[in-house]
Amino acid sequence: METNATGALTEAAVEPVQDDEHREHHGHQVGVGPWEGAAPAGDHWDPELLAKGDRRNVTDQYRYWKHEAIVADLDARRHNFHVAIENWQHDLNIGSVVRCANAFLAKEVHIVGRRRWNRRGAMVTDRYQHVRHHPTVEDFVAWAQGEGLRIIGIDNFPDSVPLETYDLPENCVLVFGQEGPGLTPEVHQAADATLSIAQFGSTRSINASAAAAIAMHAWIRRHVFGQAVGHRLG
Repeated sequence: METNATGALTEAAVEPVQDDEHREHHGHQVGVGPWEGAAPAGDHWDPELLAKGDRRNVTDQYRYWKHEAIVADLDARRHNFHVAIENWQHDLNIGSVVRCANAFLAKEVHIVGRRRWNRRGAMVTDRYQHVRHHPTVEDFVAWAQGEGLRIIGIDNFPDSVPLETYDLPENCVLVFGQEGPGLTPEVHQAADATLSIAQFGSTRSINASAAAAIAMHAWIRRHVFGQAVGHRLG
């Protein structure tokens, strides 16, 4: 069974990988040891972590916090953009996209297509990130339209608009295709706009998870730091 961001058990969808949240780096344990001194006051503290130490992959501000307390705090601050990625061939990039979505505090991540996806690249961040599944593009599009979200595709098409000059809407869902084939024609057609990322080397494309990180950060620059960009289409 998998655990979603609320801590509830959901349909089995986890690939068998090691728990990277408690890994060691170069012989040194990550995290912190047992709490020293009198236990702090507050319901958000986890007694077991205070007693044994916290080796999870979380920022220092969440050390020793209960899992549900971390999720509740994140939920109170999540941004208004969503992220979606198509999953028709068990794309190995999905885990990394989820990790980036957690880093940039996306509202939700949406898996379109196959339910199962490889968690390794997520580095256990899916425990703190809401992940929703849509079996078909039609289901995903209907959901996005019902939520009033603009669908923004990220891919290199002849009609793509440069991400660097596009004014990303605040309420949107950024959609990424699979490594190799990219966005499906169905998503391309449903998108309000499709954006490309400027490249200057010899390769014709960049990794899907790298593209996702760039696009999410572009939203952060616009709507968290208030940096205006060029024009918005239509």
